[in-house]
Amino acid sequence: MNMPNERPKWLMLYAAVALIACGSQCFAANPPDADQKGPVFLKEPTNRIDFSNSTGAEIECKASGNPMPEIIWIRSDGTAVGDVPGLRQISSDGKLVFPPFRAEDYRQEVHAQVYACLARNQFGSIISRDVHVRAVVSQFYITEAENEYVIKGNAAVVKCKIPSFVADFVQVEAWVDEEGIELWRNNATSAYDGKYLVLPSGELHIREVGPEDGYKSYQCRTKHRLTGETRLSATKGRLVITEPVGSVSPQLNGNGNQEHITLTRVPKMGSVTLMCPAQAYPVPFFRWYKFIEGTTRKQAVVLNDRVKQVSGTLIIKDAVVEDSGKYLCVVNNSVGGESVETVLTVTAPLSAKIDPPTQTVDFGRPAVFTCQYTGNPIKTVSWMKDGKVIGHSEPVLRIESVKKEDKGMYQCFVRNDQESAEASAELKLGGRFDPPVIRQAFQEETMEPGPSVFLKCVAGGNPTPEISWELDGKKIANNDRYQVGQYVTVNGDVVSYLNITSVHANDGGLYKCIAKSKVGVAEHSAKLNVYGLPYIRQMEKKAIVAGETLIVTCPVAGYPIDSIVWERDNRALPINRKQKVFPNGTLIIENVERNSDQATYTCVAKNQEGYSARGSLEVQVMVPPKITPFDFGDTPTNVEDSVSVMCLISNGDLPIDIEWFFNDYGISSYSGINVVKGGKRNSMLSIDSVQARHAGKYSCRAKNHAAAVNYTTELIVNVPPRWILEPTDKAFAQGSDAKVECKADGFPKPQVTWKKAVGDTPGEYKDLKKSDNIRVEEGTLHVDNIQKTNEGYYLCEAINGIGSGLSAVIMISVQAPPEFTEKLRNQTARRGEPAVLQCEAKGEKPIGILWNMNNMRLDPKNDNRYTIREEILSTGVMSSLSIKRTERSDSALFTCVATNAFGSDDASINMIVQEVPEMPYALKVLDKSGRSVQLSWAQPYDGNSPLDRYIIEFKRSRASWSEIDRVIVPGHTTEAQVQKLSPATTYNIRIVAENAIGTSQSSEAVTIITAEEAPSGKPQNIKVEPVNQTTMRVTWKPPPRTEWNGEILGYYVGYKLSNTNSSYVFETINFITEEGKEHNLELQNLRVYTQYSVVIQAFNKIGAGPLSEEEKQFTAEGTPSQPPSDTACTTLTSQTIRVGWVSPPLESANGVIKTYKVVYAPSDEWYDETKRHYKKTASSDTVLHGLKKYTNYTMQVLATTAGGDGVRSVPIHCQTEPDVPEAPTDVKALVMGNAAILVSWRPPAQPNGIITQYTVYSKAEGAETETKTQKVPHYQMSFEATELEKNKPYEFWVTASTTIGEGQQSKSIVAMPSDQVPAKIASFDDTFTATFKEDAKMPCLAVGAPQPEITWKIKGVEFSANDRMRVLPDGSLLIKSVNRQDAGDYSCHAENSIAKDSITHKLIVLAPPQSPHVTLSATTTDALTVKLKPHEGDTAPLHGYTLHYKPEFGEWETSEVSVDSQKHNIESLLCGSRYQVYATGFNNIGAGEASDILNTRTKGQKPKLPEKPRFIEVSSNSVSLHFKAWKDGGCPMSHFVVESKKRDQIEWNQISNNVKPDNNYVVLDLEPATWYNLRITAHNSAGFTVAEYDFATLTVTGGTIAPLDDGTGHGNVHTRIRLPAWMPEWLDLNFMVPLIATVVVVAVGICVVCVALSRRRADDMRGGQKDVYYDVVYNQTMGPGATLDKRRPDLRDELGYIAPPNRKLPPVPGSNYNTCDRIKRGRGGLRSNHSTWDPRRNPNLYEELKAPPVPMHGNHYGHAHGNAECHYRHPGMEDEICPYATFHLLGFREEMDPTKAMNFQTFPHQNGHAGPVPGHAGTMLPPGHPGHVHSRSGSQSMPRANRYQRKNSQGGQSSIYTPAPEYDDPANCAEEDQYRRYTRVNSQGGSLYSGPGPEYDDPANCAPEEDQYGSQYGGPYGQPYDHYGSRGSMGRRSIGSARNPGNGSPEPPPPPPRNHDMSNSSFNDSKESNEISEAECDRDHGPRGNYGAVKRSPQPKDQRTTEEMRKLIERNETGPKQLQLQQTNGAGFTAYDTMAV
Repeated sequence: MNMPNERPKWLMLYAAVALIACGSQCFAANPPDADQKGPVFLKEPTNRIDFSNSTGAEIECKASGNPMPEIIWIRSDGTAVGDVPGLRQISSDGKLVFPPFRAEDYRQEVHAQVYACLARNQFGSIISRDVHVRAVVSQFYITEAENEYVIKGNAAVVKCKIPSFVADFVQVEAWVDEEGIELWRNNATSAYDGKYLVLPSGELHIREVGPEDGYKSYQCRTKHRLTGETRLSATKGRLVITEPVGSVSPQLNGNGNQEHITLTRVPKMGSVTLMCPAQAYPVPFFRWYKFIEGTTRKQAVVLNDRVKQVSGTLIIKDAVVEDSGKYLCVVNNSVGGESVETVLTVTAPLSAKIDPPTQTVDFGRPAVFTCQYTGNPIKTVSWMKDGKVIGHSEPVLRIESVKKEDKGMYQCFVRNDQESAEASAELKLGGRFDPPVIRQAFQEETMEPGPSVFLKCVAGGNPTPEISWELDGKKIANNDRYQVGQYVTVNGDVVSYLNITSVHANDGGLYKCIAKSKVGVAEHSAKLNVYGLPYIRQMEKKAIVAGETLIVTCPVAGYPIDSIVWERDNRALPINRKQKVFPNGTLIIENVERNSDQATYTCVAKNQEGYSARGSLEVQVMVPPKITPFDFGDTPTNVEDSVSVMCLISNGDLPIDIEWFFNDYGISSYSGINVVKGGKRNSMLSIDSVQARHAGKYSCRAKNHAAAVNYTTELIVNVPPRWILEPTDKAFAQGSDAKVECKADGFPKPQVTWKKAVGDTPGEYKDLKKSDNIRVEEGTLHVDNIQKTNEGYYLCEAINGIGSGLSAVIMISVQAPPEFTEKLRNQTARRGEPAVLQCEAKGEKPIGILWNMNNMRLDPKNDNRYTIREEILSTGVMSSLSIKRTERSDSALFTCVATNAFGSDDASINMIVQEVPEMPYALKVLDKSGRSVQLSWAQPYDGNSPLDRYIIEFKRSRASWSEIDRVIVPGHTTEAQVQKLSPATTYNIRIVAENAIGTSQSSEAVTIITAEEAPSGKPQNIKVEPVNQTTMRVTWKPPPRTEWNGEILGYYVGYKLSNTNSSYVFETINFITEEGKEHNLELQNLRVYTQYSVVIQAFNKIGAGPLSEEEKQFTAEGTPSQPPSDTACTTLTSQTIRVGWVSPPLESANGVIKTYKVVYAPSDEWYDETKRHYKKTASSDTVLHGLKKYTNYTMQVLATTAGGDGVRSVPIHCQTEPDVPEAPTDVKALVMGNAAILVSWRPPAQPNGIITQYTVYSKAEGAETETKTQKVPHYQMSFEATELEKNKPYEFWVTASTTIGEGQQSKSIVAMPSDQVPAKIASFDDTFTATFKEDAKMPCLAVGAPQPEITWKIKGVEFSANDRMRVLPDGSLLIKSVNRQDAGDYSCHAENSIAKDSITHKLIVLAPPQSPHVTLSATTTDALTVKLKPHEGDTAPLHGYTLHYKPEFGEWETSEVSVDSQKHNIESLLCGSRYQVYATGFNNIGAGEASDILNTRTKGQKPKLPEKPRFIEVSSNSVSLHFKAWKDGGCPMSHFVVESKKRDQIEWNQISNNVKPDNNYVVLDLEPATWYNLRITAHNSAGFTVAEYDFATLTVTGGTIAPLDDGTGHGNVHTRIRLPAWMPEWLDLNFMVPLIATVVVVAVGICVVCVALSRRRADDMRGGQKDVYYDVVYNQTMGPGATLDKRRPDLRDELGYIAPPNRKLPPVPGSNYNTCDRIKRGRGGLRSNHSTWDPRRNPNLYEELKAPPVPMHGNHYGHAHGNAECHYRHPGMEDEICPYATFHLLGFREEMDPTKAMNFQTFPHQNGHAGPVPGHAGTMLPPGHPGHVHSRSGSQSMPRANRYQRKNSQGGQSSIYTPAPEYDDPANCAEEDQYRRYTRVNSQGGSLYSGPGPEYDDPANCAPEEDQYGSQYGGPYGQPYDHYGSRGSMGRRSIGSARNPGNGSPEPPPPPPRNHDMSNSSFNDSKESNEISEAECDRDHGPRGNYGAVKRSPQPKDQRTTEEMRKLIERNETGPKQLQLQQTNGAGFTAYDTMAV
């Protein structure tokens, strides 16, 4: 419970109450009585109390209330004030007394303090206004009158200087001159005209100073207002007068160049002096102005009795608040000017009042207090409740829902810097509730432990309270020993009880029952004492807010308790003044602080026996936030200004939550206000642009766990004035009192002034002279007893300094008989527009004016078009007759009659109604071009006013009529030309006529489209950047849209070598439709490092636009393409060589040559890249140093640019000069006998030249003998020294010599001749290198006596001679034709009886490398990375590899690879292709064995289909193709082929055969609202993909058309087969199809046997070999029910074959007429059914397909056995190809050799096939297949397989032809295989054509035909003709070509030439011929079969069982259950497939 700090006595009472039981009345809240009320001040102290220490002061404060309030004096911080002996006392009646005191007893905290008086009773507290107490200690002071320097003729102001420490209390009372004459302050008007004037501020003003004034002196007399003491100034002031020599401009006294602004304050009704201290000569003229508040505008100060100007000084008497503001004094004379600004603030005492002063509000209802205040200035408004600030700063305080704690005293405080004022009001709670009352309660009880206890509490109240129980302040909950229950009695009281089972000593304590409702709380407590030892219950941690009072009672149980004490840190409390400890265990700590009071307190309870108990309490002190005050500044804020305030939390526990509120609403919901949190303790609110709506109270709320505090400041926004009541013209009777109101509001409150116009017209105004009959009160102009002189224009002006202010001009007229100055006049008006007829009658008012029309009274009530309005003028009355809409009938004579009390008069107006012209009509276009149009029109009715002109208005069609251009045409013409139009633009043109009255309505608009012109703009933003050495990328953007002059189709990009006269090479780029997209083009195959010039021009269908500016750019630097020439080397020394060369030709440098590189190495190490040396130089020669002597070097030179190293020159070779050799490597001296020694040696390691000889030196040791020399030839490696002395040592050494000289000597060796000659070998251990297949010899020269035996070991094995190896007589070992296995160690052993010796040679065999290891490391789309590793067994160093590779269908290529390359990239390969790779190694012997062939392929696939919506964008007359939507499958697209056709056409039109893949492409010139087919062939190096799309162009208005469905299966809708109405539903196709299929198969089988027999009997008239005529066999599966109407051109596609070119048919051998003639003649006279269809005869080319008739019993459509003619009874089956008709066809177009013409034969129709739909061909299936699967394909009448198959234009299913199972019976192969081997299995997605299969002529011959067929077409290849088929066909690629790798070139076919459509139109040239052409015959009688080649389908899906077929039929995938003439949606696409989309 929070307690006020000021109530310590009351707190002690509370503690005492806790010890005793109190009656329920103590806590019951009584309802408010009418006579009870809170405190109200009767006598409130003033704001300021100044007193002298000699007088002292008493401050009285009285308040009333019931009960009588207590008066307490407090400081400004709220702390109570006590007595200070001798200085401050509080009397018994509440006065604050300050007795007189000595100066030395002055204490600032007592005598210079802000006090307040607090009055309180039980209903609340109120605080007085701030009382500023200031005691003044009497101090000695003197005043001085100062000399004043003045220019003659000016006014002088003499000042009295008062010390600052008494300036507030001492003021000038009078001035005394030297003669003793006193000059007093005088406010009489006459005083202002005299020479001397004492100003209100105390200065002496002397007017027009002359020389005589310089002799006078003046003293000032002052008075101390506190002590009453008066005194004269200690000094006398004089005037020092100067006579100016020349003119002096106005000078400001003493201010220099400072800004001359003074601040002056004066109380209301006081007098104020505004000084203008300036002097000048000639004497200046002073003018005073006052600034209109808040603006820079100013107006002259009006001087009157209250406002006077004396010289330059302005004196205002009886100042009012409105006088506040900024004043400007302007001083001028003939020389110059100066100005002084003064800010005057007139203060008015503050006062406040709260409305209502008392209000009684029911619980939960709202309460509103309004603070009404006056005074000036007002800085803040704040509210307090019961003496505590509540953080509200608005004048209106609203409590939404009153609660109990809201009752009390509310105060409103208004403050400024000087004073404050307050008002109070009381809020009482209404009587609609009854606070809880304890009616009956338990008493204190002492008992022994053991028995149970029953405590009872009864409470009443409204609403019914709830009762809870507490033990020592802790709530009691039910458990096994405590039970709480309650019930409500009949009278509404609540009875609650507490049961304690078997009470313990620990249950003792203070029990409390609390009755609580929403309107109050009542409680009762009493102790329960249980005998037992002391016990203290656990105390929970106590959190308390700093500054509050902590009250805690120790929860002690046990009885009796002797003492309860509190300890802290083992010290008994209290230990300071704030702590109080009571015997009952209550601890009170006042004004808690964290530093001093947060701790753990221990309660200790003891009994008399000394037993004690302890309990701890942890007290946590929480510090609430403290907000540093903030505001928006002292001055109001203007609109659009920016403001910000910072809410800074100076103190408080973290975390602190800071929130902002605007008018008590969260800031976040208000626009324009930004809040930025700056840290944990501050938040900034800012408004970037202040608006009027932002004015209001802004509150910062800081909240932590201790408390939430608010600080509020107000943002005042200046608002410009607005009219509340705008004055209007008034007329007053002469002599009456006139009153005109003029009211405005705004902020600050506007100042309303009235002025009167000078003269009779408004314009110049002057201030109203204040007179007895004219006054202005609160904006209202009062003119009493108005006279004619008062007539005129008046201006009311409302100004508050914000904006320009408001003003209104009104006319005030004074009323006298009427008179019209003008008796008759004419007036014209426009028809249909308002017209006003005005009559002005002058005279005394009131004047009544009536209107006549053609002498008839005009009454506006009868015609609402007429309105009469009267306007009072200063001279009379103006009557206006308003006609809303004039009509022709308004042309009349109007008369106005004016009447007043003095007479009448009339005047007439002749009204003429004129009209605007009628609109021009018949506007039409005579001629138009790209930029002009010639128009004509008919002249309209002119509306009785001559036509001045016509205005032709025109605009672009998309613009609105507000954005128009105009052409003005004279009114006499009816033709005009509109120019300056834009080409290819739609314009709307209309015309209006204009006369003096106005313009007519616009004519009907004409829409024209100007002609297109070539573009006039150049492409923009052209950039040319090099991509690499041969490629540049050009990017650009279209010309400005206004300069297209049509639709841009594309661009010509031209380029050429710069600085040449050659013409540009242009490339064409299609226009990209995407908005803002850059176009780009890569120019390839350019020269390296060459500057090119690029220009671009846009083109449309008219032509090309202007060329862009030439852009120049170099391609990237390349590497030099030619090596340096004339490379030469010169040997300088044995270790240096000079190399020189000539730079490559400039044109081959491909860049700027930076350096040259010389690559050199010894020639025998040249193969090893790692041993090569490089030297860079910038010059054209260099010297190579540090070379090996006498060594052949190989050198190459190359040039280097920024692009890299160039081509190396041809290697050149130079040998370094020889030098003297090094010493022989080793020397041996072997004893050969008693007089001979054999000396042998090894040659030098570096001979440094050709060894010419060796010199052997010998010398007998120890003697002075000379050295002997012996020269030995260079090839001899030993020397026998003879004639030596026995047993005498000899020293030997050897040197080698070249042509240069003798080299170094070898080491010396000593030997001694002897008789004993041990076996020794003179040869040395050596390594011999032998070349593969050559001979090798290893020496073994031995000495010894006896002759040693020489043996050889090879690799440790004893040698035995053979054919290849033998030992030569000198001991050497000879090996012939060395091979790899010979390599190894060879040891030679020499042995005699004395000793043995051995040497070991190593033989290295240099052989070509063995096969290296080749592994694949990585693959990309155009490269393979292989890893090369040499064979482990290679001995000779490898010099490199040769890599061999070839594509699957290409030639081998090679690539050299260096030996140290771990990996090698084979680049520039075909994407998605197979490759074979192997490698060989080579060394200096030669090339080695090849590695295994590596089979691999590059990554990538054929192009992949895009989604249709992403690819196709359709408009009304074009379609945009976004080729970037295609996925390239990993292999870059090379090009696209685009073809299109209307949906009902057959021939495809090729649009382009080389569309670049990275562009968009637009197909133009399409018809709106039309269905089209589009075929796209996408090519890349992995193959090609064909896709077909259906689309419909949009309508002209941009709409879409419905899907095409004409009942024949067009469109994408699956059409259900309709059965006739009379057929029963059980005729389900799932049942009927298998049944019918079985019947058909049996019938066909019988038919086949019969036909075969008849053919065997027939003579073969076709002489020659059958392969000449029967190359292709067609499987005819056309059933009799499958009727086709040939007049439907789109059904030619259904035939699946394309008409060849129009050629005449050659005769078939053995006949004299062609097949068509033969068939038709055989038909006899059945012209109606079987005549040849001629397109010229039948105009109905689009006859609908007929449904087939129902078959009759026993009558199947088919042909009779053995009948060579066609018999069809079905209507529409004329012109079909007869069964078994043989055709001889020439090759297809020009692609086939005529000599290889082929025959094909049709097959008979199956009997028994009753197809349910037209065009539904029956399909032969293997036995057991349930019925016929509808299929359709294109027959091939040319020996090329389909690459582009025919699309099913009817939308029908296509089929895959697969061979049927073979049959074992060879005799049946002709019949059975002929029909069963070539069957069709339906597949969604198109036809799959197998290759041509074997043909059958002889039924008994099967195998030979297959062989023959295979030999004819090249063996294993499934389909030999794999490139071109019908371009119009749609289907799958042949299995043979798609699956067989030996199919020929992998390259896709080149794009066909434009319009090269292999499917000829149905209406070809032959229709003019009387003969039947081959094409026409083909068109009419095309076969329906196709041929296959492979015996098994490679696709498992195609090999379907009977069960699978049945399921497919049920799922509608294949069967005839639905009409199969539907669009196929390309499911299951595979590689090289062509699909319909």
